[in-house]
Order: sequence, then C-alpha cells, then structure tokens
Amino acid sequence: MKFLDLAKVYIRSGSGGGGCISFRREKFVEFGGPNGGDGGRGGDVWAEAVDGLNTLIDFRYQQHFNAKSGQHGMGQQRTGKDGEDVVLRVPVGTEILDEDEETVIADLTHVGQRVLLAKGGNGGFGNMHFKSASNQAPRRANPGQEGVERTLWLRLKLIADVGLLGLPNAGKSTFLAATSNARPKVADYPFTTLVPNLGVVGVDEVEFVIADIPGLIEGASEGRGLGDLFLGHVERCAVLLHLVDGTSDNVKTDYQTIIVEIETYGAGLADKPRVTVLNKIDALDDKEIAKKRKVLEKASGGEVLTMSGVSGDGVQEVLRALRARIDANRLRQRKAAEEPASWQP
Repeated sequence: MKFLDLAKVYIRSGSGGGGCISFRREKFVEFGGPNGGDGGRGGDVWAEAVDGLNTLIDFRYQQHFNAKSGQHGMGQQRTGKDGEDVVLRVPVGTEILDEDEETVIADLTHVGQRVLLAKGGNGGFGNMHFKSASNQAPRRANPGQEGVERTLWLRLKLIADVGLLGLPNAGKSTFLAATSNARPKVADYPFTTLVPNLGVVGVDEVEFVIADIPGLIEGASEGRGLGDLFLGHVERCAVLLHLVDGTSDNVKTDYQTIIVEIETYGAGLADKPRVTVLNKIDALDDKEIAKKRKVLEKASGGEVLTMSGVSGDGVQEVLRALRARIDANRLRQRKAAEEPASWQP
C-alpha cells in the first residue's frame, strides 16, 4: 500500500427536497383542503477516524463526495425521504483543513471521533403547512434549501510516542527493525527511507510506538533533500530520539544540523524531550567512543547514550530511557488536563 499524507477532496451535502402543492380529491369528501407534504432533508457529509488505516491513499482515487438530496414532498400528506449521509473514513491523526491549507477545521486524534463537514439542506414546506382559517386553499410551497459545497484538505500526522531524528544513514531504520516487527528498507546509501514507518516496541512489559521518518539534511527547512515534508509526523510524539552516526568524522556538526532544522521548522519540536544517542559503536573502539561521546555531551548539554542497532549493544538502555521520558510526558499532560481552568468573567 502506498503512503499518502496529503489529499484534496471536494464535498457537497445534499439539497433539501421541495414541498408539494396538492389537494384532496376524493369523490365523497366535501371539503378536501390542501394535503401537500414537506420535502426531505438533504444528506450530511461527515468525517470519522477509524482504526486500521495509516494512509490517505484512498482519497487519491476518489476525491468527490456528494451526499444524496432529499426527496420532494408528495400528496396525501407524505413527507419526502431524507437523503443518505456520506462518511469520509480517515486514519487517526488526520487534520482537516480549509481550502487555504492553513485553517484547521478539525483534528481527529482518536478512533470513533466524528466531525460534521457539510450540513444537508432542510426540506421545503408543502402547502399543507400554510393552511389557515383565512387561507384554506394555499397554492404555495417552499423549495428545498441548497446543499453546501466545500473544498477541503486532509493532512495526516501519524500518532506515535517516539519520533526518530537524524541525518540519512544514521541508523534509524536499523534501530526500528531491531526493536520491533516493522521491516523498513535498510541499505548503505542515503534516503533509503522515503516514507514514514511505524513500529511497536516493547520494554519491561510496556509497549510504545516509534515513528521513523526520512533523514534530514542541511537546508531541509528550505526544501533540500526530502525537505521537512515529513516532520509533521513527529509533532505529536512525546519524545524525540536523535541518532548520531558514530562513524562520522564530525559528530558535533551532524548533531547541530538536525537541531537547527527542527528549530527552523518550529511547531514546538525543539522544546520536546529529547534523547541523544551515539549510534554504530560496533564500528568504533573504546577510545573513539569516549571521545565522540564527550563531544556530543558538550554540544547537547546533557547525557548522551551509546548504542549499536546491529549488535544490540545499549539498545535496552535506550528503550528504557525513552520509556521513562514517555511516562513523564504523559504524567505532565494528565496533570495539566486535571487542573481546573482559571476563572474568567
């Protein structure tokens, strides 16, 4: 299945059915009177987050979604049938944007969440609705209300606990393959990862989700390489795992390149909890590991872990460090949600 995280859709809710002008015409009814029914409501257009989807590829092949219009009213006081609704089934984590691609209409972050995108038109009144003592034979009926037509954008931001960052060939896909059942492409050339990958990782009987995105290079925020196209998929992560290639000649420059790019991108990525890891230590001796680790600790201003995704050295320590920060982040979010909102007049 191809990965697609941005799609344009055209939606239209159903129009309401028109009211009916009708009169009773039975042979033995002396005073028949009006009996035209109302028109039915037009169908609505909804979006719903469902389980089991992680791409918007379906919306590449179908972009137009039109709800059914309501049926017109009929004689003998019969109301027209309501139009059927249309539901856009999208992956969890989908943002719905207006046509300007900036205004967020809704953010579907959990399974079953629904949002009304376009409301169907009301049905028109039949002439039975207008009868009165002074107007006993009205020849008036309302047309149905027109449906709503909109152009929207769907943007998917994967929901994961940990986001992997690093230059191309920093070992992100190797780490994901070694710690989960995910099978991302692994090769000895840059940009082997072209689309985000998700993997479920378990440590100490606790599971969490890791998102691997294509590597960043200098100038990614200006569109170089794959640009910052996929950084949106780590915006929702609780923790960022920054992998630095230990075989690089200048680990400090590699580290700072990624930091500059996420700071330029914004969206609070630079403020998220971050675990920095010197990767590929299986290709280094102890002296080189100690030297490069010290350089990274000075550049990052914090602790730097060491790991090898190939041999497995240090992997469990990294996973435990991630789990601890995920738990701390979730605890902060829970406390913030439980705090009463400040009183406002």
